[in-house]
Order: sequence, then structure tokens, then C-alpha cells
Amino acid sequence: MLRRSLIKAATFAVFVSALGFSNAALAADTVNVQLDWVVRGNHAMFFVGKAKGFFAKNDIDVIEVRKGSGSPDAMRLVGNGNAEFGFGDLPTLAVARSQNVPVVALTAVNQQSPLGIISLAKTLKLTKPSDLKGLTIGIHPAGSTYIFFRGFLAANGMSEKDMTLNSVSPPYESYLLLGRVQTVVGYLDAEVPELEAKAGGPGSLSIMLGADHGWKAYGSGLFTSEAMIKDKPDVVRRFVKAYREAFDYVAAHPEEAAEITAKAVPGYAEKKDVLLAQLNADIASTFNSPATKEHGLGWMTKTQWEETLKTLTDQGVLKTALSADDVFTDKFLAAE
Repeated sequence: MLRRSLIKAATFAVFVSALGFSNAALAADTVNVQLDWVVRGNHAMFFVGKAKGFFAKNDIDVIEVRKGSGSPDAMRLVGNGNAEFGFGDLPTLAVARSQNVPVVALTAVNQQSPLGIISLAKTLKLTKPSDLKGLTIGIHPAGSTYIFFRGFLAANGMSEKDMTLNSVSPPYESYLLLGRVQTVVGYLDAEVPELEAKAGGPGSLSIMLGADHGWKAYGSGLFTSEAMIKDKPDVVRRFVKAYREAFDYVAAHPEEAAEITAKAVPGYAEKKDVLLAQLNADIASTFNSPATKEHGLGWMTKTQWEETLKTLTDQGVLKTALSADDVFTDKFLAAE
């Protein structure tokens, strides 16, 4: 009787194998994603990846995409295992690594930083870094914008003593539009569309991008923990593959991507136009580089990371010396 049962079990196993099934294929791997802030255009890949089936095709089930309270918090949450993947500012990731937060960059969504200094064009036009001397700057002191600002000053031979800093938090428009500060630090692909909508539309702002003035660094991107890379490398590989497929789709279909995201996120039904403006800003300015033209969207290079780390070291925010290999890996990009 036992022999007959064993034969039946073996026969069933062969039958299942013949159909091309495996234990891995019978149940997708479930993951959670931790964002750096509230949903913005460059987060669309997670929602498009789910809606268009890119994650499902790669046996990944994204259970939840969680809004955040800043890149540093996103790094800590992924580093301690509260989420499998995260999205945030990559220079901030390097700072987190220097503070022993075990996170590793997987893709660079923004090939150059979308961060810059913003003013109202009718009252102040910014053309060069030295224009900031003597001004009142609005800045969020605990997030990626401050890390950028310190690097921007270091790259241009200035210090915080050259200006007055006032602490602000999103939404920044209340500070700038009401004249409480003369400039704010913000993202071309986040705060700028929001500010423009309230300041008079395109052309109402004067924007000095860090990337145009010595801030040689990546912007935001996808990351995971060292534990995921060590213990579940196949999940990481499949997630990165699906994410980059979604990235390609978002870049080719920004309007549809904005619509999918607006429908997927509670309270975002009326935000499609802002999401689209954010995406179009990235498509025009930050998604592409010589490296992505050769290797595809999201690609990272050791040279660019070395430049990023040098800038961060020059401004003195890294607690310990880091190499590019400490903060990023391209093995999951190259494995596709």
C-alpha cells in the first residue's frame, strides 16, 4: 500500500514537472516597498509594474507601496527589514551607509540630481551660485535636500555663513509664496510642478539646478538591504527586472503612467496633471544619460558613484570613508 502511494506521488511530481511548474512558480514572492515621501511621478514604476503585470510576470507580488517621511527614514526601514525594497535619494543612501545602515542601491532613476534652488522669478532670478549670498534660504534640515544643499555649497566654495537658513517642511509653497523666505531647496520633479501651479504656471519660477553647478551626483533610485541581496538574490533579480520593464513603459507612456498612479493611490484622483508634469520634467532632464543610452534606464556606473562620494566627502557629511562598491551593485542590472 505504501509502495503504491509512493508511486502515485512520484507520478504526480513528474506530471507537474512536465507542465513546467515549480514550487516557486506556484506562489509569487510577496514584497513591500517603502517610499521616501508621498507619491510622486518618479514612483509610478511601482504602480505601473503592478497594473500592467510586469511584477506578476516575474513572480513578484507587491503587497503595499508605503508613503514615507524622508529618504533617511526609508533607508532605515528597509535596512532593518520592515520592507524588502525602497526608493529614495541615492546620495542620502551613501550617508546612511556611512552610519552603518545596511542598504545598497540597485538602480539610479535620476541619472543626475533633480535638486535645485528655487525662487519666484518676478522677485528674484537666480543665475549663479553666488547669487545666494545674503539671501534667506528655506530648507528642510533632516532630509535629502539638506544633504544636497551642503554639497552644493561645498562644490561652489561657499558655506552656510554666507546666507540665512530658515527651517521649512513640505509643502514649500506657503513659505515662498508668502515671502517668508526668498528661495527654497526642492526637486525639479516634485516641488516645482506644485509650486508652478500656484505661482502662475511655467516660467513663474527661477530654478538653479545643482547638476548645472558642480553637484555631480545621482538623484533618487531603487534600493534594498544587504540581507535581501545575501539571502534572496533571485527575488532581487526578478524585482529589478520587472521594475526596469515598468520604467521603460513609464518613460514611453507618461500620460498613462500618471493616470494609473492617480487611480491607484487614495486621494490622488485629481492629481493626474501634477503627476504627469513631474514625469515630464524627469523625462526631459534626469532619466537619461550616456550610460542609459547604452545599457538602458536605471543603469549605474562606478565612475558616477565615485564622483558622488567625493562630493559628499568634500562636504564632510560621511561618517566613514566609503568606496563605490560599498553603496551600489550592478550585478542585478547586468544579470538581465
